[in-house]
Amino acid sequence: MEDSVLQVDTRERVRPTAVVWILCSASFVAMLDVFVVNVAFGKIGQSFRGASLADLSWVLNGYAIAYAALLIPAGRLSDRLGRKNGFLVGLGVFTLGSALCAVAPTLWLLVVFRVVQAAGAAVLTPAALGLLLTVLPPERVSGAVKVWATTSSVAGALGPVVGGALVEISWRLIFVINIPVGIVAGIAALRAIPDLRQQTQARMPDLLGVALLIGALGTLSLGLVESGAWSGSAVWSVLGIAVVLSGLFLVRVLRHSDPVVPPHLFRVRSFVWADVTVLAFCTAFGASFLSMVLWLQNVAGYSALEAGFAIAPGPLMVPVFAAVGQYLIRRLPVNSVVALGNLLFAAGTLLLIACSGTPVRYAQDVLPGWMVIGAGIGIALPSLMATAVAELPAALSATGSAVVNTARQLGYVLGVAILIAVFAATSDPVSSFRHGWWFIAGTALLAAITAAGVRPRPQSA
Repeated sequence: MEDSVLQVDTRERVRPTAVVWILCSASFVAMLDVFVVNVAFGKIGQSFRGASLADLSWVLNGYAIAYAALLIPAGRLSDRLGRKNGFLVGLGVFTLGSALCAVAPTLWLLVVFRVVQAAGAAVLTPAALGLLLTVLPPERVSGAVKVWATTSSVAGALGPVVGGALVEISWRLIFVINIPVGIVAGIAALRAIPDLRQQTQARMPDLLGVALLIGALGTLSLGLVESGAWSGSAVWSVLGIAVVLSGLFLVRVLRHSDPVVPPHLFRVRSFVWADVTVLAFCTAFGASFLSMVLWLQNVAGYSALEAGFAIAPGPLMVPVFAAVGQYLIRRLPVNSVVALGNLLFAAGTLLLIACSGTPVRYAQDVLPGWMVIGAGIGIALPSLMATAVAELPAALSATGSAVVNTARQLGYVLGVAILIAVFAATSDPVSSFRHGWWFIAGTALLAAITAAGVRPRPQSA
């Protein structure tokens, strides 16, 4: 079908399909790195000898923490300064960060360069979603947001396979592949995406609020990740600091004239419950993916490439069951569909627990539960993300989408951090994975319960 041409206020001609492809391709590579790095864990650890699992987890968590903490201020800037500019700047920083990661000489410099990558991803992600919400014609927005949400699942399917193949040559190649994609997407965006100027006066977000948010997320993750290595008093001290910083951040949001997060966003009921559900869902998702990589490599003895192919069937279920979710949503309330997806997620994890043991038999013990998990994610995630942003005010579309994605990234941080803490608390490998999977199943069940509140107002028929 030929792509229609849309006239916007700037009198620029926009081809919606081209816009969706460009914006989703950039978001795709930002998410691809999360999944690729999971598979590369073992090889990165071999390059930096003496690094513990907790140390290596900061290659994931450093990215996720910076991404989560910077999404909201970056979204605010995009809303004020122009989303196309935000998208291009973010894409450029992400591409530069990828190049630096590819040549990192030490583990902790790699973590620093991952933070640079995350800063770029934090700018481009809300700008991309904000552009989808404002550039496309209204009838194309919902479908485009669901495509955008599904790209992370496609990244999850391709990431392990691509990453596994590249890691067999060198783990550094997993960062090199972002460079040509970033360059091509940037050139295409310059040509195809209009520069829609905002009507509000540009002003910097509350920098103290940003610092408090980064501090709260960083100390929370630090305390959880290092709980197995530090003394109990040290861990509780760090977690106490996280609680204090979170409280100060909340006070700052309520009292500042131009806060990082506008409080009136949280008067949108479906937005609030969707954020809570995204947080719980992505906590389970982040822990589930890493647990499967480690189970296959450390317990089953798979190579990175073998683990990549073994993981791929689960994420491949996501786009298939995303279509099933769209069929169901025409017949059931959206909260019922999201809850069903999360219940399937929990059921698949329980199946992994029931079949866990050594030796690992992939076809009988891993594949059934992993595919059920993928089916649940496919049913829940696209509808959840689309509903979360459905009622956002147009002037705060990038900021609101940044809040949703902050909940998403914070979930990944918590999932990885808690999983590492669970592993550190149990010496027997099989028992530690079972405990981790019980945590994942319980968190997915919690997301199914909170999904009851994900009900947009029936104002647009």
